[in-house]
Amino acid sequence: MALKITEECINCDVCEPECPNEAIAQGEEIYVIDPHRCTECVGHFPEPQCVKVCPVDCIPLDPDFVETKEQLHEKYLRLTGQKKVTSDQ
Repeated sequence: MALKITEECINCDVCEPECPNEAIAQGEEIYVIDPHRCTECVGHFPEPQCVKVCPVDCIPLDPDFVETKEQLHEKYLRLTGQKKVTSDQ
């Protein structure tokens, strides 16, 4: 799943620079996460960095964008321009 930022966001600016996929941006009132760029840090880190640094715990999973770890990893490969390695290669 992608993550989302809820209305509890206090605009503290700590999450945006932590995102390795540049999925976080300032929205009209609070920060927002682009679900098409969010991989929950799969491929980069063992845990989502935005969640790790958020002081108000306002970044849950987004139920509108359900993805498996495999799908998140494929998204990571696509975003970073890497090719998927298969066992027959």
